Amino acid sequence: MRFFSFFSPFIALFLLLFIAGCNSSNSLISENKKVCPKCSMTLPESNIHTAKIQDGSGKYHFDDLGCLILWAKDKNINIAEAKTEVFSNDTHRYIEVQKAHFSVNEKTPMGYGFGAYENEKANTIIIDEVALKMLRGEHMANPKIRKQILAH
Repeated sequence: MRFFSFFSPFIALFLLLFIAGCNSSNSLISENKKVCPKCSMTLPESNIHTAKIQDGSGKYHFDDLGCLILWAKDKNINIAEAKTEVFSNDTHRYIEVQKAHFSVNEKTPMGYGFGAYENEKANTIIIDEVALKMLRGEHMANPKIRKQILAH
């Protein structure tokens, strides 16, 4: 009994710190940081490979274009009808997704491989093809497709 009364303040302090630590885990992500609604990753500060969409329910930011496409499908949102923008790798600014040209072999946060460019370059595709490839699983995150793309 004496042992318990001696260590009870230390146990109480430990429990208090433990509970406070668990509750503060969300404070590690700054209020200014944006989180992808599909995969819950924090968006990079550089905006490289990020995308955003705005529809009647709000404005959403994604760490990877593939996440945006999968999320939009889950929410029954038409990318062409909503205000959708991607960050361009060549001009380093957001552009309309319909005006972008996409490479298929980029290193992206989720590994899907689609990089946006404002200026047309060789071997790029348009957003309709990107969406089709994403929904079919024909992206760099698929090991078989990755092997095919990297072989060329």
